[in-house]
Amino acid sequence: MGSEIGRTSFKEEEWPRFSHNLSAEMQLLEEKIVSGSYSSRAPVGGFEIEGWLIDEQMRPAPANTEFLERFDSELATSELAKFNFELNNTPHRLCDDAFAKFAKEMRTTCKKANAVAEAMGIRALIMGILPTLKPTDFCLENMSEMKRYHALNEQVLKERGGRPVQLDISGEKSRLQLQHDSVMLESAATSFQIHTQVPFERAHHYYNASILASAATVAVSANSPLLFGKALWHETRIPLFEQSVDTGEGRKRVSFGSSFANESILECFTENMEVYDVLLPVFFEGGRERFEHLRLHNGTIWRWNRPLIGFDSDGTVHFRIEHRVMPSGPSLIDMLANAAFYYGVATVLAGQCAEGDFAADFSTAQNNFYLAARYGLESEILWEGKSRAIKDLILDSLLPMAEEGLQQLGIDKSDGEKYLSIIRERVASGQNGATWQLAYVQKYGEDMQRLTEAYWEHQQTGKAVHQWEVK
Repeated sequence: MGSEIGRTSFKEEEWPRFSHNLSAEMQLLEEKIVSGSYSSRAPVGGFEIEGWLIDEQMRPAPANTEFLERFDSELATSELAKFNFELNNTPHRLCDDAFAKFAKEMRTTCKKANAVAEAMGIRALIMGILPTLKPTDFCLENMSEMKRYHALNEQVLKERGGRPVQLDISGEKSRLQLQHDSVMLESAATSFQIHTQVPFERAHHYYNASILASAATVAVSANSPLLFGKALWHETRIPLFEQSVDTGEGRKRVSFGSSFANESILECFTENMEVYDVLLPVFFEGGRERFEHLRLHNGTIWRWNRPLIGFDSDGTVHFRIEHRVMPSGPSLIDMLANAAFYYGVATVLAGQCAEGDFAADFSTAQNNFYLAARYGLESEILWEGKSRAIKDLILDSLLPMAEEGLQQLGIDKSDGEKYLSIIRERVASGQNGATWQLAYVQKYGEDMQRLTEAYWEHQQTGKAVHQWEVK
């Protein structure tokens, strides 16, 4: 979600003032790195799950203010649109019974979300893109009340010179072209975001590993094939988000990034400062140690693998990699399996990257990612110089790699086997959330309400998506 700000408009002199504070905080961060004043905690994991509030007709219900008041917990927060919400979990060290802890808390949180929504006469749904959406849902009246969102919308449109946001997404048989007058289209895409805190010395290796892993993780988790009644990419969130907050600058604010990190993760923050315009020049009085200007600026740049600065409980600065490529859903067990797969693969790839062994150069990894987002489990990518069907690559190479990575982390063997077996069965069957939705449309036609209701009913069973019937 990002932190709240105090207002929505700014004076001309506030931009240079913000830039000065941004530079000062960047200098302090570099000094802390040189002096070793940063966290060296072992890998710590955590998640964000974005979801939908929907009515009995499976249409978006703009009711997150009441929903969050009733939920009454820091684990639930707002999102851009009034019909979206975000659920968070308590971070845990990635070892031993971490996944048992994740599962227990996430089940409790999701159960509470369902109960709160039911008491309001609506439903909570976890799904990448809601199939029943209409362009008219993305009006400013449906924007959440946080000033941060209204300010961001104003500044993005200002950067665009008042030109409308343009969507142009082509699938194999359909093409969506649309103009819109705000950034609200971004709220059509909800994600399952995986955070990993790693020591500074390893952060750039883990960042590079996440870039390499992204094609496989987006293919295996794809769950967003439909937008406004059109079948587009298997993971349509990717082009939707990139285009919906495009400022018209030379470098897109939502992107795969520009390169691997060579020497340290600080290269990403330096690039942020040197390449991207400041959108929200808010002045913070908390002092440089909180890095509030640096963190706010970073929060307006959405790499699909985004480095973050945070703090341990004792206030020591730490670094996290936020893996943003996966959609929400289809079920809680599917998301936990996705996380286990990602953590395992990224752990091994990070070790390889540290040795200078990259399975693909950056340009190839980038191309692999967009192919996998477009075609999902049906895609073919380049890996170690060879063209591979992504299903075969996952089954033959990446699942054994994930198993090895979870063993390196010290994750309980039974949990590792449980969640990776779900990935194995999903890939072998070819049924992830995207292919299930497309199969449903092929069998029953373009009845998006019926599709969403069937999806919701399956989600309530808690079964993994490869076990869902098309009925």
